[in-house]
Amino acid sequence: MPLHKAARVAAIVGAIGAVALTLYAGRSPQRGVMVLMAGWVFAPFFGYAVVNRFSGRWSSSTRAALDIVLVVIAAAALLVYARDALQPPPRRAGPYVLVPILSWLLLLPVVVAGFLSGRRSPAP
Repeated sequence: MPLHKAARVAAIVGAIGAVALTLYAGRSPQRGVMVLMAGWVFAPFFGYAVVNRFSGRWSSSTRAALDIVLVVIAAAALLVYARDALQPPPRRAGPYVLVPILSWLLLLPVVVAGFLSGRRSPAP
């Protein structure tokens, strides 16, 4: 249970930090683009929150894997975004596009395994 609580905290801190750093790095008059980018970097954390609601029937090891992946994603995202946002210009859009894609690629196998493990009927 401590891992699950740590993952929930990491999801909240990661989501808020990722959006804040994205908005800070992209200070621009193009507000529509910034809203889309903020939504894009927020999406993996929202995905974790949604999947977490359905993970109750998963095996404990699969739920633990989901939590570990989320902690890794949150830490890596904050490090990458902070490095980019806090360095002198020019800032690049690459990290803000690539990190969410990699996050989904890390989450997807765990989510698929979780849904497959949750569908199995118990052996008689």
